[in-house]
Amino acid sequence: MAELYKLTASEAAALMEKNEITSEDLVRACLARIEEREETVQAWQYLDPDFAIDEARKADAAERKGPLHGIPFATKDIIDTADMPTEIGSPIYAGRRPDADAPCVAAMRDAGAVLMGKTVTTEFATFNPGKTRNPHNSGHTPGGSSSGSGAAVGDCMVPLAFGSQTAGSLIRPAAFCGAYGLKPTHGTVDLSGILPLEATLDTLGYMARSVDDLATYYATVRGLTPEPVPDGIGRAPRVGLCRTPYWNKAQPETVEAIEDAAARFTELGAEVTDAVLPDAYADIHESHRVILNRGLTVTLGHEYDEHRNQLSERLQTMISNGLEISDERYAVAVEHADACRTGLDDAFTEFDVFLAPSAPGEAPEGLGMTGDPVFQLPWTTLHAPCITIPYDTGPKGLPVGIQLIGRQRDDDTVLAVAKWFDTRR
Repeated sequence: MAELYKLTASEAAALMEKNEITSEDLVRACLARIEEREETVQAWQYLDPDFAIDEARKADAAERKGPLHGIPFATKDIIDTADMPTEIGSPIYAGRRPDADAPCVAAMRDAGAVLMGKTVTTEFATFNPGKTRNPHNSGHTPGGSSSGSGAAVGDCMVPLAFGSQTAGSLIRPAAFCGAYGLKPTHGTVDLSGILPLEATLDTLGYMARSVDDLATYYATVRGLTPEPVPDGIGRAPRVGLCRTPYWNKAQPETVEAIEDAAARFTELGAEVTDAVLPDAYADIHESHRVILNRGLTVTLGHEYDEHRNQLSERLQTMISNGLEISDERYAVAVEHADACRTGLDDAFTEFDVFLAPSAPGEAPEGLGMTGDPVFQLPWTTLHAPCITIPYDTGPKGLPVGIQLIGRQRDDDTVLAVAKWFDTRR
């Protein structure tokens, strides 16, 4: 019991239900882990140990509400919390105190979960890095924009954390930091109280250390009664090996991981064949860029007009590029994205899930960039549910993930296939 911080949420919940540990025990173990590692990892934007312990004691004294009762969680610092600042990675909002929890945070607290603190985000959840380092090698990026969440979960500081994805902000840091990450179908939960960037792309996401934890977390936020993830879909899954149009960007460690995972799926009885996206999908990254940059001119227009000198050059460039996009060019990008979304079910005709890279490779060395989102952009734009699973390590000893993608609104199949594969590999 000395290393309670290593427990998954499901493992900890089982022990709590048997009265073998308390929420306070677990929270104190997580706080000790944070104290040991935070100077190196720098995952937290705001942490009040006394608050967390007090919340854990309240959970221990209350009637058990469900599987996440007493389980600590963290939330990315673009998500409003009434008890803590929400500074969205910018000095413009230093010390900002929201009046209420965002609905996703409120749902977790209503379920008895314990809010630990706020994790670091990149500036306005875009591409300018924060202070967080990769927990497996502090000279490498943790990814972004959900950098603190990925690092905190990957380093066993907390079992659950909220992230978000508008480009590649959840799947990439989860993969780089060795966490499990779920980016569900777009539009499945209320995003009020969360920094908006581009409404047609913004998606709340979840990080954990098991598939079961992701499913329980996601169900809780949607107000559903969490159910065990089925061990598969009742038959051998049909898996499309989707190298995507960007396969040339995959580093050798990612190529090896994807090909090994495909072989392992086959050994386990799955039907694995190549899945080739239609030619129209090759340019979806450009449509994403146009839609996002144009969207930033609206959602961050005030900051650009009134506080430009407090924005990074990188973000200023994104917004200024957005201002140069014509209505016609924007309309073409939106039409292209809509057409690709509509056609996605046809691409899945023969498959239950796609198998694709989570990221080009291991987390890149250096802290000035958060890595290339190329292997997340298509699925974000297409509103498809995605899960990244830690699969291997690369030549530098850093995690390499694999990604499973499903049809829109078919999140349950993605989770079920992920569990089927993960428990057998």
